Amino acid sequence: MNDFKEARQAYENTPIPPELEDRVRAGIRQGKANRARRAWRRGLGSAAACFLVVFGTLNLSPTVAAAAADVPVLGGLFRVLTVRSFTDENSDRTLELEQPAVEGGDALAQRVNQEIQAIVDQKTAEGEQLIAEYKEAYFATGGTQEEWEQHDNTVSVTYDIKSQTDTTVSFVVNSSVSIANAYQEQFYYNLDLAADKELTLADVLGEDWVTVCNDSIRAQMAAAEDPSVYFDESMGGFSTVDEATDFYINQAGNPVVVFPPYTVAPGAMGYVEFEIG
Repeated sequence: MNDFKEARQAYENTPIPPELEDRVRAGIRQGKANRARRAWRRGLGSAAACFLVVFGTLNLSPTVAAAAADVPVLGGLFRVLTVRSFTDENSDRTLELEQPAVEGGDALAQRVNQEIQAIVDQKTAEGEQLIAEYKEAYFATGGTQEEWEQHDNTVSVTYDIKSQTDTTVSFVVNSSVSIANAYQEQFYYNLDLAADKELTLADVLGEDWVTVCNDSIRAQMAAAEDPSVYFDESMGGFSTVDEATDFYINQAGNPVVVFPPYTVAPGAMGYVEFEIG
């Protein structure tokens, strides 16, 4: 527990009250379970229709701006666009949203857009609940209203386009709640829109992709300034990539394998990336 507190203090200006310790621990365990996220994402497709109406129920002020932005066009046929963008503030929190959608393609685009909508709905609702619980615990442990108002409590869902070609795009949907580093999540999309499919590491690296990734990751860990910073296998650290391993494709066209906090290294390192050249 001391190691976690040290990592948390390095990343957060505001300590989390003891009442939230269980939720922070749950967040760490969620990072460990991230390898199963793709199975969860596949399940989102069937549930997404239930979430679609939830987003419209957000209590937005008249000053909230919703906009469709000019966006990258892929080969004149496809594009990733911002379908909703706004900042909403009240006395307890700031909600920041920049929601992407894929335009063009057939079943793939529709499925991805439904998944993203479900992520937006789920993560904004979770963020609001976490901040409400944080506030309750904060006052229960002696915090004052004046001190509370100095907190920058932000729920954020945004996205970042990593690379694009005439027919492919790689982007990441980022979700975070500012009260704790444990509540950061990233969802990766590597799409071949011409083939109407999601790219895999095997598509990018060939049939020997597991060996290629593992050898590269181990070599990069060994060449680090302090190789001991990475967890070994006895500590539950890196052992191998598999079909659930997250990655994106960078501008050079290389896959970048990504591990969530606390999975292959201390949480203070955040998301750990390895470019597979």
